This record gives sequence, structure tokens and C-alpha cells, in this order.
Amino acid sequence: MRTWIRSLRPFEAIAVQAFIERTIDIREAERFIRLFHAENPGAGDVHARLREVARDVARHGTYVHTFEELQFGARVAWRNSSRCIGRLYWRSLRVRDRRQVNTAEGVAIECVAHLRAATGDGRIRPTVTVFPPDTPARRGPRVLNEQLIRYAGHRMRDGSIVGDPRYADFTTMVRGLGWRGGAGRFDVLPLVIQPEVGRPLLCNLPGDAVLEVPLTHPEYPWFAELGLRWHAVPAISSMCLEIGGLCYPCAPFNGWYMGAEIGARNLADVDRYDQLPVVAERLGLNTATDRSLWRDHALVELNVAVLHSFERAGVTMTDHHTESNRFLTHLEREEKAGRVCPADWSWIVPPISGGVTRVFHRYYDNPTLTPAFVHHSG
Repeated sequence: MRTWIRSLRPFEAIAVQAFIERTIDIREAERFIRLFHAENPGAGDVHARLREVARDVARHGTYVHTFEELQFGARVAWRNSSRCIGRLYWRSLRVRDRRQVNTAEGVAIECVAHLRAATGDGRIRPTVTVFPPDTPARRGPRVLNEQLIRYAGHRMRDGSIVGDPRYADFTTMVRGLGWRGGAGRFDVLPLVIQPEVGRPLLCNLPGDAVLEVPLTHPEYPWFAELGLRWHAVPAISSMCLEIGGLCYPCAPFNGWYMGAEIGARNLADVDRYDQLPVVAERLGLNTATDRSLWRDHALVELNVAVLHSFERAGVTMTDHHTESNRFLTHLEREEKAGRVCPADWSWIVPPISGGVTRVFHRYYDNPTLTPAFVHHSG
């Protein structure tokens, strides 16, 4: 192969080498097709499908998944997500096939449609929207945001940050692209969509696509005065969906929130909204010494507020105790099916009261399985 490439003119050799390097791994394709047919006995002749895939890869360097293969692959990618505690309902993932949409404007429209469909007036539905894959001939589109909904971090002249410090750099970038957002604590960032070629497109999310929940507390009326809120749908948009050797770089997906993700991380982490000192002060706690456990007390009340507020608003949310029990049910089902259930202990154990949840008291296998959602470099 290398001798043949060297015999070509320089520009031809570069083109052929690039094609070879971007050709999908036929072994990954075969493994996936066999897995799909093994778990879907009515799918037809596996050998005929393998021959078809091999022929397409030989001719074009890639192949095309059927909708059934795409749907199965996306669901199994969720099943294989070692850092996700909420996989019990992996079979219920709704797959929106948008592989025909390749313009930045089209991707923007479909991302907004994804949020509307997934939100369901508060009844959150696990959903993934799959856009075109990378191929030897072209790159698929990408959403540069980490999640479809995130809040801006505005850098002030005095060096402070108003909003979410995690997204201060991203906020600076979108301002450089022309965004003229406000300067509040909960300003929803625009989507930044990178098409196959050309400049990124900014898309402001319409209000009806972003359901937000204002936070109150069942016992402390002053909590509402803190002005805290959070969005209802955690839709990850920066991961590549890998199925059978194909990379779908734009495949935003969501489940629903576990309360601790908001109450023990997003609003509590010192490099995020850092609200524990604020809550502790309003509770009248002794913050002069760590031995008073003021952070622990404030953390519990902050999480109580999150769970109370989402329930009061009729928005789907689970708590860390319920989700821990559900995960062990999922683990038992996978073991009975003869499958390994990958799990990263440091992510499966909740960030609050970990020791009193059932998932804390055991270890887990954590092999790398495909299909999978993975972080891509470009």
C-alpha cells in the first residue's frame, strides 16, 4: 500500500493517504453488526449485512447505518456510559434521526426542536438527536457548547465573574463572535454551531425551548430572595456518538437531572456558583470553624430546595437515594443478561451523602465498551 502511494504524484498521494487514515475500522463495524444481530434476532441475515458493509467500506471508506442500527447503537452507548448512574431506562431513549441535516441553520433548528421535545412541559424525556457522521469525504457538523443549555460567566472589570465561572472563557468567545448578551447571573448562552466549512453560527435559544425552575425552600421563605434558578434539561452536546467505527460528532442527548447535580455541584462548587457560604449565612451557621460542619448543613438545605422546587414545578427530577437503588437494579439486569456493566465508582457515588447510598459499598468493573459517547478532540 505505501509503495503504491509513493508512486503517485504528491497531491494525489496526500489525498489517498488522508482517505486511508479516515476510513473506518472494518473490525469495529463487524463487531457492532454482530452485536446488533445478536440482540435483535429478527433483524435478518447477519452475513448478508456484513458483506454489504464490507463492500461499502471498500468502495467509500465508510458505510451507512440503518435507522434500527442507529437507534440500537445510541441506546447501547447510553447503556455503556460508565459515568452515568441513570441507565436503568436505556431502552426508552428516543432517537431523532437527523442525518440529512448538514447546514448550521438546520442543526440550530433541530437543537431547538430537541429541547422542546425533550422538555415535554416538565415531563423530561430521554432523547438524542443524531446529525451526520464524519466520513472520509467530509466532517460532520459540531455544536461547540458543552451542553445545549448553560449559563454565561461575565468577566467584570474588577476581575470578578457574574454568572457561571466555568463558562467565562466560552462567554468571552461568543462575545467575540458577536453575541450581545446581558450581564446577569443566569443568562442562557447561545449555541455555537460549526458547519462542515465556514464560520460558526450563533443561535440564541428561544424562551419556550428553555424551561427554568426558580428555587424556593419548603421551610425558609428567605430562600427565594437568593434569586437562584436552574434549567430543566441537561442536554450534553460536546460528545461524539461512536457506533461501529462511525463517529457522529454532533449527537446532543439528555436524560433528566438528579438533584445533587444541581444542588451539590453546579450551585455549590467553589469554582461554580459557590452558594454554600450564602446559604450558611442566612441559616445563621457558625462558619468560623470547619468543625461546625456548616458546609454540610448548608449543602443539605440547598439540595432540599432543589428537589422541592422541581417537584413543585412538575418537572422530572430524581434524588440520589432513589437513583442509587435504580442503578443497582440496572446492574442486576445487566448481569442476568450476561453483560458487563461498566461503572466509574467516582462518578456513580453521588456527591452528597455518598456513604449512606447503596452504590458506595461495592466496586465495579469498568471496561471500555462500544458503542459509546466519547469526547472528541476536534
